[in-house]
Amino acid sequence: MSVSRLSVGTLVFILSLALLLGFRLADADVPPAGYGQPNGEFDITLSRVPVSDRATAKALKPPFQPTPEILAEGKAIFLGKGTCFQCHGPGGKGDGGAAKILPIQPRNFTNPKFNKVRTPGEMMWVLKNGSLGQTGQIPGTGMLPVVDRFIDEEEAWKVILYERSLGEAKQQHPSP
Repeated sequence: MSVSRLSVGTLVFILSLALLLGFRLADADVPPAGYGQPNGEFDITLSRVPVSDRATAKALKPPFQPTPEILAEGKAIFLGKGTCFQCHGPGGKGDGGAAKILPIQPRNFTNPKFNKVRTPGEMMWVLKNGSLGQTGQIPGTGMLPVVDRFIDEEEAWKVILYERSLGEAKQQHPSP
């Protein structure tokens, strides 16, 4: 019986993430923000972008509008080659299979408050640079850089627009 290439790649990604996260948490001078918060999710009000890069990141804008076609492409990338679903779950709630081994719950993109405090440009910065933290400054989440590793920048923008649509949909149709 052979193991598919995607399965091996996914396994390598998850193990690398767990290993890297373990090293980063061990080196941290400050406790990661978000510990002790509901569901263990990082505080959405804390930017993952260093102060020195924040204005530039916030100014970044997607090169296209979130049309149904773009959102469908973003979803396909999120659920496929982007491997986002592994940690964030198929519905973007932060409940993917890999989330079980992480000490911090991955971002829940269905939280409508997230879109109010984080910009698409900040999200792109994280996809390009990861959220591995800076010792003594910004604690990391363990999110690895994915742009130019798994997906290109255009695909990343599509994923970002899709992720943001998850929170917007929840805001338009709140749970009772």
